[in-house]
Amino acid sequence: MDQRVVNSEKAPQAIGPYSQGIKAGDFLFISGQLPVNPVSGMLIEGIEAQTRQSIENIAAILTSEGLGLESIIKTTVFLKDINDFESMNAVYGKYFPLKAPARVCVQVAKLPKDALVEIEAVAFCR
Repeated sequence: MDQRVVNSEKAPQAIGPYSQGIKAGDFLFISGQLPVNPVSGMLIEGIEAQTRQSIENIAAILTSEGLGLESIIKTTVFLKDINDFESMNAVYGKYFPLKAPARVCVQVAKLPKDALVEIEAVAFCR
C-alpha cells in the first residue's frame, strides 16, 4: 500500500516526531490537532474556541489534499474535563450538520500544552 506524509502550512506544525497526516491508500489519518493558532503558534483560550481551532486545523490539512470535512469518517475527541462535553459538542455539531462521522470522546489526564481538547480524524479520500 502506498503511504505518504501530508503536511499543511495552514495548520500548526508537529511538536514532536510525528506527521500532521499520513495518506495510506484511500484513507487520510490526521494526527491529533491541538487548538493552536497556526500563525501565532499560541494556544487558543476557552473550550468553544479551542474546539473550533482544532477542527479548523483538521480542515486545513484536509484542504491541502483537496478534501473537506465531509470526507471525515471517524474522529476521536480528547477532553481534559468531560464536563466540557456539552460545550465542545455544541461547536463540533456545527461543523457536521448533515452527516456526522463516527466518534469517540474521552476524558484524559492531561493534553500537550495543557490544552482543553485535542481532536484526531480519519478521512476517506475517494
